[in-house]
Formats: sequence, structure tokens, C-alpha cells
Amino acid sequence: MTSGVPQDEYKVSLDVFEGPLDLLLYLIRRDEVDIYDIPIERITTQYMQYIDVMQMLDLNIAGEFLVMAATLMMIKSRMLLPVEERAIDEEDEEDPRWDLVQQLVEYKKFKDAASFLQHLEYHQENIFLPESMGDVELGPEPDVALEDVSIFDLISAFNEALKKAKDESLTELFHEQFTVAEKVDYLLDLMKTRGRARLSSLFGTMTHRHEMICTFLAILELMRLRRVAVRQNAQFGEIELQAVEA
Repeated sequence: MTSGVPQDEYKVSLDVFEGPLDLLLYLIRRDEVDIYDIPIERITTQYMQYIDVMQMLDLNIAGEFLVMAATLMMIKSRMLLPVEERAIDEEDEEDPRWDLVQQLVEYKKFKDAASFLQHLEYHQENIFLPESMGDVELGPEPDVALEDVSIFDLISAFNEALKKAKDESLTELFHEQFTVAEKVDYLLDLMKTRGRARLSSLFGTMTHRHEMICTFLAILELMRLRRVAVRQNAQFGEIELQAVEA
């Protein structure tokens, strides 16, 4: 799949955000799959679809993503073999998925512990209030924090918006040019005037695939620079961009 991003544009490194195990855990969590009984064919197909989108966006994909893709393909091919043909020695007769499952379980423990400590720190910082506040109502807790919104949520939302725009191919005949730098400025102005914007509404106004790609890369750049935060009101819910105070 060819990239829609000019060669002189921003080059976003995906490993700044998350890695291949994060993507697998995201897919497992989204599809409510048993981590000990991964439907390897389905997960491999979905993983490769994300790789295709990331390559189309010309993201600088870390080598680990491609190594994991090869690992999934190998496991998938071994799962298709009869048990007696998978290996000769007894040690290799175990489920071909087992090494990957162990990696995912250990990584999930690490991620869960980090998330717990993060939320604990947040609540400790906000548990003591000045006496002068009295009975002031604090309102609901903030939406899920930036760290809890996966880059893969963004890629999924972008891909869905892109599918809806595919039928608008006539607009491409105008060859209107967009750049990531222009979209960075546009989003900064939008955040300055409105403070927030829903991702679906943002993409919903666009029919040019190239404009959507540049906008998505601009969002990643502003996230990296901590100029915007990305929040959800529920897991896998509506994604919203919010301005980050300097």
C-alpha cells in the first residue's frame, strides 16, 4: 500500500506511543478474547490490517512490529498443521501459541501495575482539599486520561473515517494539497478557540483522503509535543481532542 504523505513531511515514530504487544492486547481486549485461547487466525488478520494502515500513514514502524507479524504468521501456519506434524520432540508438542501467551500475560501484569500506580497517584494528589472549599461540588471525575487512550483507538477511528470517504473519489480530482504543518496550525487554532473537538466530527468534515492523513499525523505530532490530550468517555468510546494548558 502506498503512502499518502509527501516525503518531506513529518515522520512519526510509532514506538514513541506503543509497541506490538500493546496492539495485541488492544485487539484481545476489544474483541473480549480469552488471552489463554487466542483465535490466532482472526487476531493475525486484524494485526496485519493495522500494519497496513500504519504503513499507508507512513508511520516509522519499529522493527518489533514486523517481527511480531512474522511470529504471528509462523504460529498461524503451525496451528494449521496436525498435532503430530508440528514437531518431533516432546517439548515442541505444546500449543504453538504458548510462548506468545506468556509474553502477553507478563506484559499485561506490568501494564496493569503501571496503570494502578498512575490512578493511585492521581487520587492521592486530589484527596486533600483546602478547608476554604467547604461543600463545593466537584462534579464527576475527568474522562479517561491520555495514557488510557490507545494510539490504536486513534488508528481505528481514522480507518473507519477513511472507509466512509472512499466513495468520495471525485474530490481527489482537484488535487488540493494539504500538509501536516498546516494541519498542526489548524488544530492549534481550533484548540485555542474551542478548547476541544470530537475526532468523528473533525474527520466528518473532510472528503479528501490526503487531508485526513495529514490531520491524523498532525494529531500524533501534537500528542507527542503534549499540546493536545486525547480522552474517551468510555473504553472504545467517542474520542475527543482537548487542549493542554501550557
